[in-house]
Amino acid sequence: MFESLTEKLELTFKRLRGQGKITEKNIEESLREVRFALLEADVNFKVVKSFVESVKAEALGQEVLLSLTPDQQLIKIVQRELVAALGGERAELNLKGAPPQVVMLVGLQGSGKTTTLAKLALHLKGEMKRTPYLVPADVYRPAAAEQLKVLAEEVGVPIYPLRPDMKPLDICREALQEAKKHFCDLVLVDTAGRLHIDAELMGELQKLQTELRPHHTLLVVDAMTGQDAVNQAQRFSEALDLTGIILTKMDGDARGGAALSMREMVGKPILFAGVGEKLNALEPFAPDRLASRILGMGDVLTLIEKAEQAHEEKITERLAKQAQKGAFSLEDFQSQMQMMKKMGSVGELMDMIPGARKLTQKVDMSQAEKEISRVEAIINSMTRQERRNPNILNGSRRRRIASGSGTTVTDVNRLIKQFLQMKKLMQRMSRMGGKAAMGRLPFSFGS
Repeated sequence: MFESLTEKLELTFKRLRGQGKITEKNIEESLREVRFALLEADVNFKVVKSFVESVKAEALGQEVLLSLTPDQQLIKIVQRELVAALGGERAELNLKGAPPQVVMLVGLQGSGKTTTLAKLALHLKGEMKRTPYLVPADVYRPAAAEQLKVLAEEVGVPIYPLRPDMKPLDICREALQEAKKHFCDLVLVDTAGRLHIDAELMGELQKLQTELRPHHTLLVVDAMTGQDAVNQAQRFSEALDLTGIILTKMDGDARGGAALSMREMVGKPILFAGVGEKLNALEPFAPDRLASRILGMGDVLTLIEKAEQAHEEKITERLAKQAQKGAFSLEDFQSQMQMMKKMGSVGELMDMIPGARKLTQKVDMSQAEKEISRVEAIINSMTRQERRNPNILNGSRRRRIASGSGTTVTDVNRLIKQFLQMKKLMQRMSRMGGKAAMGRLPFSFGS
C-alpha cells in the first residue's frame, strides 16, 4: 500500500539525516522533494500546496531549530500533517437511533460496490452486533442481484427475494417491511451504478434517497483511480447528501492520491478501506495508522487487532499444550497457518511491521504467497496419520504426496526437514518458559 510514496519520502528524510539542524535552506530542499513525491502520487495540487506550506511553517519554528535530529523532527511534522490531510480523527459510522436504520451505497460500476456491501454487512454483524438485511436494488447490471445473494449466504444474513421486472423504488419499499418481519435492525441497500456519471443515474439515486431517508449514504470509489476517484466524489457530493466514503482496492494502490486528497477536496470522511478480496478485508479508516504506514513506520495496532480477530482460543490453547509436550504435528502447523491467513496476505502483514518492508525489499511477496500455497497443498495431500506422525513418511509415501500436491519430492523433503527443525526450536522455547507464546507464534517456511 502506497509503496511508491513511502520510498520517495524515506529518501527525502535520509538526505536530511546528519544535518546539524533544520535551516530554511535544507527545509526548502526537502520540501521540494516532498512536493514532487506527493504530485507523483497523484495528490491534488491544492492539497499538496496546503500540505507543504503547513509543514514548512511548523518546521521553521524555534523548537525545531534547536533539535539535534532534524530528520526525525521533520518526519514527526510530516506525520502530523498527513494525519490532518487524511481526515484527522477516525470517523465512525454512527448507527444510533430507532431501527431499522438504512444505509445506502452508491457509486459507479467497477468500484466494488456490491462486494463492499457484503463486507460491510459482515463487519457490522461481527464488530457492532447488528443484524443486517441486504437489498439488491441494482436491477440494471446483469447478475448483480444473484451476486449479492451468493455473498449474503456467505456472510450469513437475509436478503430481499427480488422478483423479475421490479423497479428500485418498489424493491426498497417492500424490503423495508420485510426487514422488520425478520427483526433486522439494519438495512443495507445496493444501488445501481453506471459506467459514467449521468443525469439519469443521479435522478434515480435522488429519488431513492428522498424515499428511503437513509441514515447514511456512502459513496464507494476505487482508490486506484486517483484523482478520478476524487472527481467522482465531488460530483456525487453535489447531487446527493453523502455522509461518508469507502475507498476500495487500497491494498493495490501504490500512490495514495485518492486517500490524501479526498477529505480536503470533498469534505466527507473516509469511513472504511477495502484492503483485499476476502469478505473480511474491510477496515475502519484510521488516519493516524495510515500515516504511519505511508512513512514506513508500520501499523502495529492494526496488526494486533487482526491477530486478535484471527485468534481462536481453543485452538491456540491446544497448540500451546502440544508444543510444550513436544507433540506439535503438521496437523497443528496447518491450523496455525489457517489462523495466519485470516490476518491477510504476506505483503499486507509486512506493511504493518515497522521496518519490515526495508528488510524484505528483495523478497518477492507473490512468490512468498505461492510458497505458502505449496506448503498447504503438500500437507493436504497427506493422510491424517502422516500429518500427525511425519516419521512414517518413507520414499513411496513422499512420491505419492508430491504427485497429489503438484509438487516435487524435493519440495516435500524440504518441508519435512524445516518442520522438524522448527519443532526442535519450539521445544527449546517451551522449556525456557514460553508456553503462553507458543500457540500464537506464527511460523512460515521459505523456499
